[in-house]
Amino acid sequence: MLRLTAVALVAALALAGCSDTSTPGAPSSSAPPKVTGQVAVFAAASLTEAFGTIKKDFEAANPGVTVTFNFAGSSALAQQINQGAPADVFASAAPANMQQVTDAVSPVTFVKNELEIAVPKGNPGKVTKLADFADANRKIALCAEQVPCGAAAKKAFAAAGITAAPDTLEQDVKAALTKVRLGEVDAALVYKTDVKAAGADVEGIDFPEAAKAINDYPIATLKKAPNAPGAQAFVDYVLSDKGKAVLAAAGFSAP
Repeated sequence: MLRLTAVALVAALALAGCSDTSTPGAPSSSAPPKVTGQVAVFAAASLTEAFGTIKKDFEAANPGVTVTFNFAGSSALAQQINQGAPADVFASAAPANMQQVTDAVSPVTFVKNELEIAVPKGNPGKVTKLADFADANRKIALCAEQVPCGAAAKKAFAAAGITAAPDTLEQDVKAALTKVRLGEVDAALVYKTDVKAAGADVEGIDFPEAAKAINDYPIATLKKAPNAPGAQAFVDYVLSDKGKAVLAAAGFSAP
């Protein structure tokens, strides 16, 4: 009986050894699922250039993935998502607009942005300070208040004790910048990143009250994302060192 028990024990140990051929401490052979398909990203207009670069890098790192963008004012994007527009990722220029989207999953602030006065090349309107935005004789463009750049402008004017006299209110920051680039206005309040992206077409003027109106940018995947793995992979890339480097080069500051 003892001999049979010993034989059975040896056989059991041998069988167990055959069933586990892994080396202790070796990495698991299971790999994360491959990311494929289309990733729909709804992003604030001020992210256009930086996210364009990130798209190229992300697609190169993930063959088989195509990133599509919907750039607009964050308030409009939030409304579109809430109305059922198919989106995988939402990147807003302000937390307030992100909070409007009940479908957002664990938003993370990934950059900050600051306002700057933008004027046409040569500054024909002789704009030098924020107080010039109260001059009815100058043509001024601002973002509408429901848009993050408009809300930030309102804070800056309040900090300076100024009542602005805008000639036009735009639905996103790129529209306000276009007015400057075309010489249709003497000045606009946009983000520093937009002035930088415009290159030699416009000139930027810093003003101290901008420090009172800095915008946090949150990013999140969406609960009903058609491509959930792709959405998470894109957000992870934006938050990675490579993504951060692109955003810093575009003029955004770290959160």
